[in-house]
Amino acid sequence: MGESDIEDALLDKLQEFLLELGYGFCFEARQKRILIGSKHFFVDLVFYHRILKCHVLIELKLHEFNHEHLGQLNTYVSWYKKNVMNDGDNPPVGILLCSVKDHSLVEYALAGMDNSLFVSKYQLELPKKEEMQSFIEAQMREVEK
Repeated sequence: MGESDIEDALLDKLQEFLLELGYGFCFEARQKRILIGSKHFFVDLVFYHRILKCHVLIELKLHEFNHEHLGQLNTYVSWYKKNVMNDGDNPPVGILLCSVKDHSLVEYALAGMDNSLFVSKYQLELPKKEEMQSFIEAQMREVEK
């Protein structure tokens, strides 16, 4: 199963997935192509959160967390901040979902980063609605600090 297979599964159940994420999420794009310098890159999933008034960029990784994944997500979030963010928008948020994460490595990789980036482990089967809602609410509280 590849990252695009996970995207397919999520998008096949988009309405259900959006309800699991919580109130306010609006789907914007899948594999959003962006140009940085002379190279094209692709953000896996892009949402806009109407309540938080910010873009939420989600990167999916099949492998164990690697600090390079965070650098990739940080690049995308920085690009969105400079090129897509409108007056009245809050800075974009990046969420990296990977199959395995080492909490210590994540802690050090996130240290000193200005952007709002979050790393979480995903399961091939979505958690129950209550678990997902608790996770999203906790992430939103962190953003509001």
